[in-house]
Amino acid sequence: MQTVLTINGGSSSLKCALFKTEHHQESPIYQFKLGNILDTPRISVADGEGNKLTPPKADFSNIPQDKRHAAALKVVLDWLCEQAPHLKLTAFGHRVVHGGERFSEPARVDTALLDALEKFVPLAPLHQPFNLLLIRACQELAPELPQIACFDTMFHVGQPSVERHYALPRHLTEAGIQRYGFHGLSYEFIRKSLATLSAQALTAKTVICHLGAGASMCAMSAGKSVASTMGFTAVDGLPMGSRCGNIDPGVILHLQQHLGMSLKEVERLIYKESGWLGVSGISSDMLSLHQADSPAAEEAIEMFTYRAALEVGRLAAAMGGIEQLVFTGGVGENDADVRRRIMARCEWLGLSWSAAANQSNSSVISEPTSTIMVRVIPTNEEAMIAHHVVDVIGD
Repeated sequence: MQTVLTINGGSSSLKCALFKTEHHQESPIYQFKLGNILDTPRISVADGEGNKLTPPKADFSNIPQDKRHAAALKVVLDWLCEQAPHLKLTAFGHRVVHGGERFSEPARVDTALLDALEKFVPLAPLHQPFNLLLIRACQELAPELPQIACFDTMFHVGQPSVERHYALPRHLTEAGIQRYGFHGLSYEFIRKSLATLSAQALTAKTVICHLGAGASMCAMSAGKSVASTMGFTAVDGLPMGSRCGNIDPGVILHLQQHLGMSLKEVERLIYKESGWLGVSGISSDMLSLHQADSPAAEEAIEMFTYRAALEVGRLAAAMGGIEQLVFTGGVGENDADVRRRIMARCEWLGLSWSAAANQSNSSVISEPTSTIMVRVIPTNEEAMIAHHVVDVIGD
């Protein structure tokens, strides 16, 4: 039996989960969410069934910002020592956003791995630096424990070159400038969930919509990634909470050459000031946009769902058809209005859905007469990480 702590760090957040694994089955014990850690941290703790527990208190006001992710992780480890001293950690599992073409499976952390992953920081500036920072924090806090890195890009390795490559000179493609795709741990979990339903559900030509403030979509045929919306970086594809998504590269040139924006200013614009936030001028949170009485907020929602519906068509073309549509992610699992808008634009495919089932977030929301099965499946990246850790170190 292994007791694995999974670690998923963002630019100002940290999600951890403690799993007990036995006979290759992962059972959650505790879940931790620490938000706003660069300012006043918000902390929540739940047990394996999702019941809220009393969270620890934390004051990071005297801690330098570049040390706060490590401090947040120490809060989690100290809470476990105090509240569950009988549970002895045996390994850490990390979500690492970018593994490039080189890493197609989970890997044990060592110095060579860290050096290789540093090279991908410019490709995932919102996440990769903090993923690596947390790995190093674990090395300091518990150097005796093994650490396993699990990559969001590894699910998409093996996509056909016609999807993977840009129309650039070949030497640039060979230097690594190509489409990588992300959210792979989420897509892996959905694949695992479909396999438990039936062989047909697993092998069907499926478009998976991982919708949240970070959003992407994936075409999966016979259980393998065929195409995805994100590309060289996680800023590509759908318009997201604060990321612009797909944009004419000529716009970037115009911003620099004619509007005088620096590289840093452009980076901040496309990663942190665009998407739902930029269009609405209100928020990068979808619920806030729904609640806002604002034409600009409505435009942001409509733009997002319109672009998602367009991608259903493109991804279906990549597979030569579509038999199944899966919604997942925070918005995909819980936002009936977003799903409705996307499905309404896909009726030309023969898709029909139950308004009542959609409104209640049922696991199947398509009508029996629909040519496309539509499912809502909650994702669990942390469980997928724990599963991979056991694959590497043994049960």
